[in-house]
Amino acid sequence: MKKHSKHTKLTRRNNGDFGPNELAFLGVKCGVITNLVEVVSKRLHTEAKIAYADASHGKDNTAPLFDTYTYHSSGDMAIASDVKRNVFNERIRFAEYDLVLVNGNHFPAQKQVIFLDPEKESSIEKRMDQITDIQFFIKTDETVEIFKSLREKFPNCKDIPVFDVTDIDAIVGHLKSYIHAQQAELNGLVLIGGKSTRMGEDKAQLSYYGMPQSDYMVQLLEKQQLDTFVSVRAEQDAKQHKTITDAFVGLGPFGAICSAFMKNPNNAYLVLATDLPYVSEALVAQLIAARNPKKIATAIKGKSAKFMEPLVTIWEPKAYPILLSYLAQGYSCPRKILINSDVEIVEVDDALIRNVNTPEEYKQVQNELNS
Repeated sequence: MKKHSKHTKLTRRNNGDFGPNELAFLGVKCGVITNLVEVVSKRLHTEAKIAYADASHGKDNTAPLFDTYTYHSSGDMAIASDVKRNVFNERIRFAEYDLVLVNGNHFPAQKQVIFLDPEKESSIEKRMDQITDIQFFIKTDETVEIFKSLREKFPNCKDIPVFDVTDIDAIVGHLKSYIHAQQAELNGLVLIGGKSTRMGEDKAQLSYYGMPQSDYMVQLLEKQQLDTFVSVRAEQDAKQHKTITDAFVGLGPFGAICSAFMKNPNNAYLVLATDLPYVSEALVAQLIAARNPKKIATAIKGKSAKFMEPLVTIWEPKAYPILLSYLAQGYSCPRKILINSDVEIVEVDDALIRNVNTPEEYKQVQNELNS
């Protein structure tokens, strides 16, 4: 008999207790962990947005009676808040980070970095249940060997990289490679779910290059080796392509982007609208080459335009909770999110992202292309 479920089964983002990419450092004094995190984070801040999760050692701390947010023009913000930690809230809090470094002496994480400190071998033995996926070892003493308890649980641990605690360059280099390896897969998304009211006919079916523009846009993305989908309304037929049906009805492109993330919140999406006939293979390649996963999006902007073009943009997975938070405030404009967020901007000639919305504009572009 089929098991009854009360809840719709949704694809979940790959998460640990803090975020989608977390590393616990354990097996040495907390001060050593904190110092190493500070050093490597300073070296890696241009590669990734990094957070550090630690526990307060203040014995006399008490929760504040009201929350305080202290802003500084430099960008620094100090928060004093009454927070009861749980994984669901932490995953929202840390959703924007590419890497969360965790003090593993206090909290577990999906993956671990183990310090081999002879004085802390018993501490490692006590935490064996939270050691599940070792990324590398750090020796505090060049003579120390991998502990017996670790060798017994992980027979192949001799193949795991080992670094000396003083070899910061090697540790940073390994973490840099690790960050790049965790970068979200990039998919393509062509928006064809609009009603084309001003055009009077489906803009996705208009032909500029001897085929429906939706097919042309799909080809542009597939030439870049992207697994590509078309975003459709529920009643639309686009069987020749892989489709994502709009689950956020009536929200236009904003809803289409959210629907893509709802289908797979772990991947990034290069979004293209079909009313941009001058978007070329070279432009798509330029956008991909400029991709900056540290930011929520990498967006094209015309050189004389005031704002970015949200429908020639790579949206990273970290953008999904931000999109939903704007929706909760009553906003469904993807451009507003780009304007108010940390975004990588790629400037191009204005003509390359020229919109075509009316029959007159369509005829003009056809004449230009034919000539």
